[in-house]
This record gives sequence, structure tokens and C-alpha cells, in this order.
Amino acid sequence: MQISTERILMIGLHPNALDYSKLPDLDEATLTARIEAGNAALRAAGFDAVSCQIPADPAQAETRIREHLADGPFGLVMIGAGIRANVSYTLLFEQIVNVVTEVAPGIRFCFNTSPENTVDTLRRWVTP
Repeated sequence: MQISTERILMIGLHPNALDYSKLPDLDEATLTARIEAGNAALRAAGFDAVSCQIPADPAQAETRIREHLADGPFGLVMIGAGIRANVSYTLLFEQIVNVVTEVAPGIRFCFNTSPENTVDTLRRWVTP
């Protein structure tokens, strides 16, 4: 079911928050470039998406997310795969879901698997 929304909050780990020693095929510059290309594709597709790059610390992430949500309203939030797919970020993922549902009741969630498929992910829920 698609919804109409004026804005989408895009939550993902800041590229400097990752331990690249565990990601042999990735480095900060490459990830940053992939994220920037994904954001450019979102703009080109007509989405009103706001990037919220967070640190790995759950308390600091919560503060950053609350700041972004205060600039709402947002009808949709996308939480990136870098947070969801890594079990070491389970507490962070829980923190994100709980703070978003507290601050923005009724908001919808969607999930991508990479920066490259974010546009398709959003199209499942939003018509730009």
C-alpha cells in the first residue's frame, strides 16, 4: 500500500562509524560515494528525503534522530541495512525503532538492502 508523504527520514550509520577491518571489500570513501550516489538518485526521482547519518552509540544516535524528527513531519522512515543486517547493532536497531515510534506515532517503516536499491525500496511505499 502506497502512502503520500511530504518527507522521508533516511536513517543510516555514518560512514565513519563502521569498523572497516570487518568489511574487507569496503572502505569509508567507497561507502560515502555510494551513499552520495544513492542520495542523488533519490533527488532525481523526486523524493523529499532527509538523510540522518548516525553514530553507532545508541544514546548518541537517539539524540540525532530526535533532532531530525523535530523537523518533521515525516510519513516514512527507512532504516538502512548496515544497521539491521549486523547483529552487533541489534541494540542500536531497537533504540531507533523505539524512538521513532515514540516521537512519530503512525509512521511507516521500510528497509533497503544497499544504497543502490533505496529508490526502489521507497517506491514500494511512496509516490514522489
